[in-house]
Amino acid sequence: MIGLLREVGVSPTFFLFNVMAVGMEEKTAELIDQIWQLLEPVIRSEGMEVIELEYRRESPGWVLRLFIDHPGGITVNDCARISQVVGDLLDVADLIENPYHLEVSSPGLNRPLRKPEHFKAHQGSIIEVKTVTPMQNRRKFKGVLLQASPEEIEIDCQGQIFTIPLALLERARLCYLDSIEK
Repeated sequence: MIGLLREVGVSPTFFLFNVMAVGMEEKTAELIDQIWQLLEPVIRSEGMEVIELEYRRESPGWVLRLFIDHPGGITVNDCARISQVVGDLLDVADLIENPYHLEVSSPGLNRPLRKPEHFKAHQGSIIEVKTVTPMQNRRKFKGVLLQASPEEIEIDCQGQIFTIPLALLERARLCYLDSIEK
């Protein structure tokens, strides 16, 4: 039958939708929220802040990456101490089914921006954001952060101003050493 269709110029079209991938993304987002709720008070009690938390599959397997900060900066010893505390806490809570690698680090110069206060602190800086859904036919924006409120940010991308609700952000980061001309 397919051979016959090809002879007359019609070829079948198949649309595949990976339901498992969508379910996995939702499950991963829920897991990240649970881990965040578990770890944030403990890290705060150590005088530090959770900046970002990532859980993703990479070439060595699953990686749980935790970015922490402190007003005076983060040292290697801080990362080692928090890694031990977090590792023990996660072992007891037993939230993660898969084997994983735990990485704890400072946010670095191109730090992730997640909370409204992170954006507020970096007004006037160059940032890069990616939205979960397209806005004006694009998902990636790079420009000067003009304003930040608890609900949205305003970014100037080479003269075009975009107002982006924080709820639509997939990720955002400071571009410390970048310039807009790049």
